[in-house]
Amino acid sequence: MVSPIGEILPLAVGVAISPMPMIAVILMLFSKRAKLNSMAFLFGWVVGLVAVCWAVLSIAGTQDFSPGGTPSTASSVIRLLLGGLLVFAAARQWKSRPKPGEQATMPMWMRTLDSFTPGKTLGLALLLSGLNPKNLSLTLAAALDVAQASLGGFENAVMLGVFIIIGSITVAGPVAAFLVMGEKAAKVLDGWKVWLTQNNATVMFVLLLVIGMVVLGKGISGVFG
Repeated sequence: MVSPIGEILPLAVGVAISPMPMIAVILMLFSKRAKLNSMAFLFGWVVGLVAVCWAVLSIAGTQDFSPGGTPSTASSVIRLLLGGLLVFAAARQWKSRPKPGEQATMPMWMRTLDSFTPGKTLGLALLLSGLNPKNLSLTLAAALDVAQASLGGFENAVMLGVFIIIGSITVAGPVAAFLVMGEKAAKVLDGWKVWLTQNNATVMFVLLLVIGMVVLGKGISGVFG
């Protein structure tokens, strides 16, 4: 039995480094429904990751993704596609980065977060965690690694629990800071928001390129190795 923990940790960090969701949850903490909306967002974020992991493992249970402990052709092809998608997304982020001296702008939906209800906030979090192309690709890759290892049900739950906890740290962090420090956290959170807004594209480019190449390399090794 091979533990996939070393394989899923970088993918979990990739999910955690999500500037836009971090900015969104920080903006919610400055809104009228700060506590309720931020908790709804965190809950939706976790549920989205759990749903994708559960779906992949359910499908993997009906397929032969790990014959003899070696990557199957199906899982390797999926990794090739996921790696290519991540590298493509990295190129798009590089093109969208602010020019020197140019101020980055937030998407229109972020400017309306103050009017969001908890239900709408929950839905937004589900979209950003479970259906966002970057997170979806990384979560699929992590779930494939767990399925590949042919672990038991308890071990699967532990591995994916570790993935989800790490992948949620940067969303949970601002919420925890607000709950513990109250309004004293405002200055720190605002500083995070400004930095993340300005450097979002560059951070995402580096992250997507590195992880994309790793996933792509594993797919190539499985297909041609």
